[in-house]
Amino acid sequence: MAHHQGGKAYGQLKAEQEQQLDRTNDEFRAGGKYDDVEDLNEKLEAYKKQFMEFDENNSGDIDIMELKRMMEKLGQAKTHLELKKMIAEVDTNNSGTIHYHEFLNMMLGKRSTILKLILMFEAMKEEKEKPKGLPPKRDLSSLP
Repeated sequence: MAHHQGGKAYGQLKAEQEQQLDRTNDEFRAGGKYDDVEDLNEKLEAYKKQFMEFDENNSGDIDIMELKRMMEKLGQAKTHLELKKMIAEVDTNNSGTIHYHEFLNMMLGKRSTILKLILMFEAMKEEKEKPKGLPPKRDLSSLP
């Protein structure tokens, strides 16, 4: 699907995809494998949003072009070969794409993949950029 459909149909697609990802999140919660992960619920919510940003056509997986565009958006442009390697590190069923459960296993697991390091780096950058407290009051004397 090359053309972007706006409006209701697209909104519905997004909602359906979110429900699917929510089900995967529930499986991960119930699975017990990640019980020791701190703030598991918050993390699952955050990773879901992240994944939906990547997955532009709501197919439920991230293909190489979607990964390429996301890396460019993050200012982390990669070569085709690097992108293939990034996917291969995460892609446990050799589909050539990153499925949501593979994405979650990557983010929650102990292994550090390239993609995970980039996303964690981005998250830390965003934390730093959030202004703390009230913006300083500007008086006339501080104007250029």
